Amino acid sequence: MKAYYEARAREYDDWWLGRHLYADRDRDGWFAEVTQLLGAIASLPAARTLDAACGTGFLTRHLHGEVTALDQSRTMLDVARAQVPHAAAFVEGDALELPFPDTSFDRVFTGHFYGHLDEPERARFLAEARRVAPELVVVDSALREGVEPAERQERQLRDGSRWEVFKRYLTPAELAAELGGAETLHAGTWFVLVRS
Repeated sequence: MKAYYEARAREYDDWWLGRHLYADRDRDGWFAEVTQLLGAIASLPAARTLDAACGTGFLTRHLHGEVTALDQSRTMLDVARAQVPHAAAFVEGDALELPFPDTSFDRVFTGHFYGHLDEPERARFLAEARRVAPELVVVDSALREGVEPAERQERQLRDGSRWEVFKRYLTPAELAAELGGAETLHAGTWFVLVRS
C-alpha cells in the first residue's frame, strides 16, 4: 500500500477533480457531493487536529485550528505542503503507530484511510487514535449499489502500472458501530463522514 500511494501521490487529486484517468467516469452528483463534504469538514470547530494519512492535503486544507499532517509517503507530504501552507507541522510516519505522546491532540481526522484497513489494522488504528485524541473524525467511501462492501481492486496509474488495493465501502451506521458510536456529519451517495 505504501509503494502504491507513493507512486500515486502526484496524480491522487485527479480522482477528486475528475481529471485524466477519471475524466470519463460516470459519477452522477460527484462534484456537488465533494463540495458538500468539504463544507462539512470546514464546519468542524477549530481544534488541535492530527490528520492521519493526510495524503495530498486535499481534505486537510479545510480543517481549522492547529493542524498536523501525517503521512507515510514523502511525496504525498510534499504535495500537501504546497496545498496546506497553514499546517503547523508535516510528519512522515505510520498512522498505525502514531509518533506522538498520549493526548497530543483534540481530534484525529482521517480521510479515505480507514476503508483500506483490514480488521487487525483497524483495531490498531483506533487504539492509536484514541490514545492521542479524545475525538475521531472519519471520511470514507459510502456503500452504494454496484460495489461490494469489501473487495480487492486493481488500480492503474497514468504510467500504466497496475496495483492491487484492499477497499471497503461503509454505511454511516456500520462505520459508527465500528468506532464505538458516532454522529453522522455527512451521508451521501459517494462519501460518509462521522465523528466519534
